[in-house]
Amino acid sequence: MDTGAGTADAVETRLASRGELDAGEAHVRRSPAEQGVVELIVCRPVPGFREVVDVAEIDAEIGLVGDCWSTKTTSSTPDGSPHPDRQVTLMNARAVDRVALGDRSRWALAGDQLYVDLDLSVLNLPAGTRLGIGSAVLEVTAEPHRGCAKFTKRFGLDAMRWVNSEAGRELNLRGINARVVTPGRVRQGDPVVRLDP
Repeated sequence: MDTGAGTADAVETRLASRGELDAGEAHVRRSPAEQGVVELIVCRPVPGFREVVDVAEIDAEIGLVGDCWSTKTTSSTPDGSPHPDRQVTLMNARAVDRVALGDRSRWALAGDQLYVDLDLSVLNLPAGTRLGIGSAVLEVTAEPHRGCAKFTKRFGLDAMRWVNSEAGRELNLRGINARVVTPGRVRQGDPVVRLDP
């Protein structure tokens, strides 16, 4: 399924209120801590477009194969090259489901690649924590992942403020950045396991 950001933005969609978002926080906090599951995989072939896939190859150099992370320029590095600590992004499936008001077809608009039912909080997954996902291993990095103008446009100001709130930052509601340690294959439904140091 391709979801063009322009197409999605043209559709009138009700946005979650802060009250609805806050009401979902307890559910997010109950996410499994040690082993979860991959709920959705999204490839971004070009900026602004999303392709939901059942299987993805994770490469040590280019991140998620077919994704534009390795080819698009960024302001986060001096020379505009892709930031090595932002190869793969993960978002808590319970958080994105709350932001999308239960509409799974809108999850991909958040712009992340892996949507997982796992506790992504700073306490549970500090920088340096490794995750086994399918046959790949990722390492959580210290690079912050915050709500931005695009996220606000797609999900509303209340959603952006929710994910960027004190509790939102503690729980990493907007998601986390990771780098590839071991390449491998990831499938929807694969376990996501927090590995011992």
